[in-house]
Amino acid sequence: MLLIGLTGSIGMGKSETAKMFARHGVPVCDSDATVHALYDIGGAAVAPVGELFPAAVVDGRVDRERLSREVVGNVPALRKLEAIVHPLVAMAQRAFLERAAASGARMVVLDIPLLFETGGEKRVDVTVVVSAPADVQRARVLARPGMTAEKLDAILAKQMPDAEKRARADFVVDTSKGLAHAEAQVVAIIDALKHRDGNIWTSNHA
Repeated sequence: MLLIGLTGSIGMGKSETAKMFARHGVPVCDSDATVHALYDIGGAAVAPVGELFPAAVVDGRVDRERLSREVVGNVPALRKLEAIVHPLVAMAQRAFLERAAASGARMVVLDIPLLFETGGEKRVDVTVVVSAPADVQRARVLARPGMTAEKLDAILAKQMPDAEKRARADFVVDTSKGLAHAEAQVVAIIDALKHRDGNIWTSNHA
């Protein structure tokens, strides 16, 4: 089973691109959606996060804005949070891969926002970067409610420059020319990979 790592900076269209892979029959594991589930009522992260950051849990779920205020600029607190969340995300991802393999999937997509920043490219067979020109990116993000130029610059400062991601990627999906154009690129990537075998999953399950 081939593991495809999908990534892209804020505003590039990664979520829409992930949906395109799913529409064309490729199972997708969304890391951010996994974290949302872990933070929601009944989620495995609620109790341990509440022990460390009591103010961040409201009505049985983790309030991400409150949690952010607890950890932003506080490296020790962030490390403690990561020590809780990362293993839980890894468990959920592994369960997804087990289900996909059992269903006979030939390839899967792991949607990972900070793929290269965290060394995640070592855990996948192929990398796909979603990209668009900087002016298109800024216009998209600044159109979001509550977003400011300052917030955007702070987010971008934590992300690897788009040009570097594109240089390191096996495939690039350009989303600046409309959804149909982007989807055609996704279909071409799937077609290019349909006969390729994965090494990462095979080596982990030899």
